[in-house]
Amino acid sequence: MKLKIEISDEQAQTIQRILDSVNDGREFPGTHGKLTIEGLIQMLLADVEMVHTRPGSWEGANMAQVLTSHGYEY
Repeated sequence: MKLKIEISDEQAQTIQRILDSVNDGREFPGTHGKLTIEGLIQMLLADVEMVHTRPGSWEGANMAQVLTSHGYEY
C-alpha cells in the first residue's frame, strides 16, 4: 500500500530536528538504522500493528497506551 499524507511545514521541521538529534553521531542509531521521516512512520505503524500481533511486547503495550491516552479503545 502506498500512503500519502500532508503535515504542516512546522511539524515537518520539528520532526526533522528530532530525527537529526537521534541520528547525530551514531554509527548504529537504532533498530531501524538511520531514521528518516518515512522510516519513522514505518516504525510507528509496525508498533501499532504489534498492539494486536504482539500485545505483550514493549512496543505493542506502549503503543496501546498511546492509543488509550488519546481516547481510542480497541
